Amino acid sequence: MSIELEKSDSELVNAVDGEIISPEGVETHLSVRPDAKRRAYLVYVYLPLIFLTVALLGGLRFAADASFGFIKPSLVCLILGAMLMVLFVRAGAVRLGSWFSEDFSLLTNFSSAAVIGSVYAASVQLFNSLIPEQGPPFWVVTFCFFWTLWNNVFAEFDTRRLMRSLAALFGLAFVAKYLILLNLASPTEQGWLDTILKNPTQSAATWLLDIPRFSSATGYVEFFAVALYMLGLYLLPAEPERKVE
Repeated sequence: MSIELEKSDSELVNAVDGEIISPEGVETHLSVRPDAKRRAYLVYVYLPLIFLTVALLGGLRFAADASFGFIKPSLVCLILGAMLMVLFVRAGAVRLGSWFSEDFSLLTNFSSAAVIGSVYAASVQLFNSLIPEQGPPFWVVTFCFFWTLWNNVFAEFDTRRLMRSLAALFGLAFVAKYLILLNLASPTEQGWLDTILKNPTQSAATWLLDIPRFSSATGYVEFFAVALYMLGLYLLPAEPERKVE
């Protein structure tokens, strides 16, 4: 923005469009740009980093010997992630018309695609972390997720109600997997014979429900992933600011 002085000290003229700006308005005009820069960094740098961190942690699992591995998301996680993105659009949490347009530059549309893509990747991996890996619990929790999201797609939602609903849904799924099922599974540090002799009920539940035996550190990591995901959704704007007036 180029500004030139007029003869009178009581006003300034914007040389770009000839708009007269009073001295009181100069500070306002000049202070908008740093705010816009901070907003751009938040949307196009920090938010993708937050969601990609969630995507990384969502597939992380720890064993009893402190080793770790990554579990790839199943097809149902991809479907649930797509349904959640549709729900974001339906509730107005993401207005696609403000993120993508033919009037925007290719770089702008690509940056928007990177942000929305990171949200989808984090959503898929969050379902991967909250849904049990195998056995009957996998199908029960998957059905509950699918049924809830399917009903919500056709319901009238605003952004605030959607965030509260997702927080309750993810919190319940976390409790079911990492507090109930993980405690039903036999301890990872015990052998199968020792477990049968000391706690046959727990051993039978592990065998019947086909519960994977992960370390409790997995629950701490996934709790952080869920909290980080909800923080990212809170910071995600429905429509980014494209230009400074």
